[in-house]
Amino acid sequence: MGAVVVASGVGLGLWASGDDGAPAAAPSSPTPTPSPTRSYPLSEAPRTIPAVLEHTAERGPGWRPVPGHRVVVSDPALADEGRLTARELGLTYAGEKDDERPGDVRLELNRDSGAAPESYTLTVRGGRVTVSGPGEAGVFYGTRTLKQEIRGAGAAPEGVVRDEPAKPRRGMMLDIARKHYDAGWIEDRVRELGDLKYNEIGLHFSDDQGFRIASDSHPEIVSEDHLTKAQVRKIVELAESRHITVVPEIDSPGHLGAVIDAHPDLQLRTANGEAVRGAIDIANPESARIVDDLLDEYAGLFPGDRWHLGGDEYQALVVPDPEATFPELATAAREKYGSGATVEDLTTGWLNDRAATVRAHDRVPRAWNDGFFSGGSVQADEDIRVAYWTGKEIGARKPAEYLAEGREVINYNDEFLYYVLGEPLTFVYPTGERIYEQWTPRVLRGTEPVPARYDRQILGGSFAIWGDLPRSQTQEEVAAGIRMPLRALAQKLWDAGEPTLSWAEFRTLAGRLG
Repeated sequence: MGAVVVASGVGLGLWASGDDGAPAAAPSSPTPTPSPTRSYPLSEAPRTIPAVLEHTAERGPGWRPVPGHRVVVSDPALADEGRLTARELGLTYAGEKDDERPGDVRLELNRDSGAAPESYTLTVRGGRVTVSGPGEAGVFYGTRTLKQEIRGAGAAPEGVVRDEPAKPRRGMMLDIARKHYDAGWIEDRVRELGDLKYNEIGLHFSDDQGFRIASDSHPEIVSEDHLTKAQVRKIVELAESRHITVVPEIDSPGHLGAVIDAHPDLQLRTANGEAVRGAIDIANPESARIVDDLLDEYAGLFPGDRWHLGGDEYQALVVPDPEATFPELATAAREKYGSGATVEDLTTGWLNDRAATVRAHDRVPRAWNDGFFSGGSVQADEDIRVAYWTGKEIGARKPAEYLAEGREVINYNDEFLYYVLGEPLTFVYPTGERIYEQWTPRVLRGTEPVPARYDRQILGGSFAIWGDLPRSQTQEEVAAGIRMPLRALAQKLWDAGEPTLSWAEFRTLAGRLG
């Protein structure tokens, strides 16, 4: 195959190649025979998920992978991206090279400090492909676009793609506490998320039904079916290679039944001595010690910069009079925060203390929205991000109230983004069609968006898979059930505007891309 010579966007000719792959010398005849010519129509924008934001059409044959073509990089930091791309497209990884050959795929860091950190440019011209970006993540996303172009159409169209995400947090959360998932299944989801340009996977690994990651500090709390630390490290390493951050969650002070099973003396009890399921006694200093032990331990296992503290559904706050029902908590609140302090204040103080623990490991904390309360003498720390999931709790606050306080929010809307196994209560399995047609990152609760002025405070969104009735679906059924919702959400987090494709066209495209 010869290299295509392109000028002003028009293919001028195909040159014969020498044995070494370089263009052969032009004939020396005074009246050279013109090279064969070929004209091309303007290229069409690639069809990918998520769709690219901008494609500048050009005339040319595009690019197809051919055995022997190289993937080269401009910087050793792109070696992982280069090897992965070469392996996926059946090419040769050649490492750092400055020369150019026909058919090359070149990955470059341009270190453009003014560009969006996850942006990239993909140029197909002259029989070569160049993917460039200010950071490794952007270059990786460019290779995902190239991979989808080849898988969907067999070729990358001539021209220039310029692309970047609308939202910096694009995630999926997996409840591995209620339902144990094989490490290999989780790894497959990481690969799937990477190809869709997601950059987070949350692991909710502690709840009433189980504690699912091995522990050195408290092995007594670990469930029989669990992930070893070696398995988790492999998951984290794979995620990092796809520019995905693994966000751990040890939910507290509720949802700690697995810990309480091993430490029944820490269980919260009413004034009548009745045990409260899943709730830890936050007036007991030993409760904080054990939870902080775990937070400190797993900070070494999860190197990302984010941490989910939970904070939701603490059962001490669902009764009409928490102070009367839990007098020991009320006493502890007054002792710590003053005579007017309440159980709600003590619970907020617990959240702030756990935030301080993970902050010491340079993690940015987040918590479920029903762990934030209005009024009271103690307020949640300003840097704790709100994981907004519901408006059904007692004393529910509208999403705009959190935003008006200046808080940053991540959208987990339980009406669109909650995949709850067995569909308990009022939950129904979310559909990709509904996300695609009705949801945007500003739709935090129900179906109504918050005002546009808050858009920048909404960092993105996350699909959440919960294992309330864990035997309702197998791992394979879960993977199939979340397939289209994940693709629809990827599109809406990358570009919240009205999609170009209809849902039927989008579904067909998803089938073609795999």
